[in-house]
Amino acid sequence: MTARIDYDQVAPGASTALGGVYGYVMKSGLPAELVELVYLRVSQINNCAYCLDMHTRDLLAKGVKVEKLALLQAWREAGRLFDDRERAALAWAESVTLVAHTGVPDEDFAQAKAVFGEKELVDLTVAVSLMNAYNRMAISFRNTPKAAA
Repeated sequence: MTARIDYDQVAPGASTALGGVYGYVMKSGLPAELVELVYLRVSQINNCAYCLDMHTRDLLAKGVKVEKLALLQAWREAGRLFDDRERAALAWAESVTLVAHTGVPDEDFAQAKAVFGEKELVDLTVAVSLMNAYNRMAISFRNTPKAAA
């Protein structure tokens, strides 16, 4: 696959703006591993090869076990491999990412609100939204994984 546009070079201000949101999320107080799991799950839903590669590598570097990464897309069936906060974050990430299909129903909100405080839930939603934006940029302009280079 050939890259279409190097968006970092063509529109560095856009990349900087997204990077600012990324910096906010990483300083929000949400655990970095939780955020990275959400980033990876959103990237799985969107089939973003570039982001799948990057976030898998980031999670491995953080010491996350391969079993957890291998079962991420089937987290509901993975028993207690994922804790309650991770399960709530992944459910919320799926509902928000698939908003055109889910409409993010009240029961999904209630489930997330039972585990996360209001600021955490806003920050988590910002993280999900950011990853959806990054996925759309990478997919649209055919940004290929570093591993494929």
